[in-house]
Amino acid sequence: MAAPLAESDSESLLAAMKRLEERIARIEEHLGLAVAGSPAVPPPAVNAEEAEENLEVQLGQNWFAKVGIAVLTLGVIFLLTFPYEALPPVVPSLIGYVLVGVLIAASRGLHRTYQQVSRYLLGAALLLLYFTTLRLAHFSPEVAIGNPAVEVALLLLVVAINLGVAERRKSPYLAGLNLALGYFTALAATEPYTVFCIIAAMSGASVVFRMRNGWHGLTLLGAVLAYPVHLLWALNDPVFGNAMHLVTAPEINLAFILLTAVILGAGSMERGGQDETVEVIGAALNGGGAYSLMFFLTLAAFPAHFVLWHLLCSVTLLGLSIAYWIRRQSKYITFVYSMLGYTALSAAIVAQFPMPEFFVWLCWQSILVLSMAVWFRSRFIVVGNFVIYLIVFIAYLVTAGTVSAVSISFGIVALLSARVMKWQQDRLELKTEMMRNAYLLSALFVIPYALYHTVPPGFVSLSWLCAAATYYLVSRLLHNNRKYRWMALLTTVLTILYVVFVDLVGVNPVFRVITFLVLGSALLVISMMYSRRKARSVATKPSSDTAGDGA
Repeated sequence: MAAPLAESDSESLLAAMKRLEERIARIEEHLGLAVAGSPAVPPPAVNAEEAEENLEVQLGQNWFAKVGIAVLTLGVIFLLTFPYEALPPVVPSLIGYVLVGVLIAASRGLHRTYQQVSRYLLGAALLLLYFTTLRLAHFSPEVAIGNPAVEVALLLLVVAINLGVAERRKSPYLAGLNLALGYFTALAATEPYTVFCIIAAMSGASVVFRMRNGWHGLTLLGAVLAYPVHLLWALNDPVFGNAMHLVTAPEINLAFILLTAVILGAGSMERGGQDETVEVIGAALNGGGAYSLMFFLTLAAFPAHFVLWHLLCSVTLLGLSIAYWIRRQSKYITFVYSMLGYTALSAAIVAQFPMPEFFVWLCWQSILVLSMAVWFRSRFIVVGNFVIYLIVFIAYLVTAGTVSAVSISFGIVALLSARVMKWQQDRLELKTEMMRNAYLLSALFVIPYALYHTVPPGFVSLSWLCAAATYYLVSRLLHNNRKYRWMALLTTVLTILYVVFVDLVGVNPVFRVITFLVLGSALLVISMMYSRRKARSVATKPSSDTAGDGA
C-alpha cells in the first residue's frame, strides 16, 4: 500500500496541475478550441524589469545603430564636400569609393551576426556612393567632370544600381531613399527635357515597385517629390546655386506635369490590399500637386495659354476619375480627381469669358458635374455641386449690376438638374427628394426674378403666366407630375400678387387691361381643369354600394 503524500508534496502536485491546466487553456485559445463558458486565462503579466530591459535593448541595439551610422555617413559626406585645393579633383572621390567598398565589405561580414547593423551599413554605402559620384562635378573650384551630361549619366547609373540592390534585398526603405536621390538628380541636369524625363522615369519606377512588391508608400513619395522638383526647375534650380527667377521656356514642361500625374495616378489603379484612406491621401497629393503647380506656372509664366492648359488639365484629371470609377468603383478617389478636374475647368471658364458672363457658363457647367456625379453615384458631388450653384448665382447677382436675359439660364439649369436627378434617383441611392426639391425651389424664384429684370414692365405678369403655363405643360408631359403642378400654382399666385400690388397702379392702362383679361381667363381655365380632374377621379373611384354588392 502506497504511503500517503506529504502536505508539501500535495501542494507541489496541485501547483503543477494548475500550471499544466493554464498551458492547455492557452493552447486551446490560440488554436480556437476554447470551450464556451470556460474561464479565460489571462495573459502572463509583463514583468516591469523585463519591459525596462526590452526598451534598453531596443534603444541600445537598434536606434543607436541607426543614429550612429547616419552620423558617420554625414561626417564622410561633409568630408567629401571640402574643396581640397591642394589635391587633384578626382582624389576625394577616389577616397569616397574606397570607403564605399569598406562599408560594403563590413556589411557582408556582419550579415550573419549583426543583421540590423549590416543593413544600415549597406544603406550608408549606397548613399555614400551617390554623393561620391556627385563630388566628381561639384563642391570644388576645379572638378573632375565638367560635362553635365556625363555627370547626370553617372548619377543615374548609380541610382539604377542602388534600386537594383533594393529590389534584390526587397527593401522598401532602400528603394525610397534611392528614388529620392533619382528625383534629386533631375536638378543636376541642365537640359530641360532631361529634367522632365528623369522626373517621369522616377515616378514610373515608384509605380513599378508598388505593383511588383506592394510598396504603397513609394507612390506617395513620388507625389511628394515630383512636383516640388519640377517647381525648383521652373525657379531656375536654386539648389545648385543659380539665381532664382521664373523659367519661361519650354512651355511643353506643362505637358510633363500632366504626364507625371497620369503615371502616379496609374500606380493605384489596381487594388492592392492597401487601406483606401492612404490611397485617397495619395490621390489628393498627386492631383492636388499637379493642379497647384499647373495653376502657378500658367498664371505666372504662361498666361497667354492659361485656358488651353487648364482645359487639358481638366480632361486629364477627369479622365483619371473615370478610370478609377471603371477599374475600382472607388467613390472617394473618384471624388478627389473629379473635383480637381471641375476646378480646372472652372478656372478655364473664368479666364476665357468676361465678368459677369462667366457666371452663366459656370452655371451650365454644373449640368456636366451633376451628370458625372450620377454616373459615379456620388452624393458628395451632388451636394457640393448644388452649394457651388447657389454661390455662383449669388455672386452673379452681386457683381452683374444689371440682370440680363441670360440669367434665365440659372432657372433652366435648376430644372434640368432636378430632372436628371429624378431620372437617375435609384442610381444615386438618394433616399429623399431634398436635393431635387432644392433645385426646383431655386428655379421657382430664379425664373420670375430673371423675367422681372429682362422683360418690359408691362409684360412681367404675362411672362410669369407663360412660365406657369410651361410648368403645367411639363406636368402633363410627365404624366401629371405633382411637383410641376405645384410650381405652376405658386407661380400663378405670385402673378396674382404682382398684378394686384404693381400692375393695378403702375403700368399703362392698355397693358393693365390686357393683363387682367389674360389673367382672369387663365384662372378660369385652371379652375375648370381642376374641376374636370376632380370629377374624373370621383367617377373612377368605386362607390361604397357597388363595393358592397360585389362583396
